[in-house]
Amino acid sequence: MDKAIEILIVEDNASDAELAMRTLKKNKLSNEILWLKDGEKAMNYLKGKGEYEGRNIKSKPKVIFLDLKIPKMDGIEVTKEIRATENIKEIPIVMMTSSQEQKDRLKAYNNGVNSYVVKPMDFDAFSKAINDIGYYWLVLNKPPE
Repeated sequence: MDKAIEILIVEDNASDAELAMRTLKKNKLSNEILWLKDGEKAMNYLKGKGEYEGRNIKSKPKVIFLDLKIPKMDGIEVTKEIRATENIKEIPIVMMTSSQEQKDRLKAYNNGVNSYVVKPMDFDAFSKAINDIGYYWLVLNKPPE
């Protein structure tokens, strides 16, 4: 884990994660992507704990693509913990989920997500959404130094 990860994808659905990674790499938005399958692993990575002990925690992703319904810690729990942790609280979080529920959107925004995107079911629409989101957060957005 020496290279700087630009995008952290936290997603338990392998098909969605692989399509997102393939799209981002194909469109040359990022080759530095890490995919983790559950919220606990994501927090361990971000905090340099467990299997990521010794990782340079000053090296942070530019954006986190986070599924709402993931094992061990759901997307809301991960968001809460990120927002409560001093050295990572400013990392943008894009909640990517199949849930269109108003209560899920409110809960996500109230706990600090920067964007809430409902995953399109269509392959091409999903790929375009990933490309557009990646372009915005990696190219257009200007985070603090």
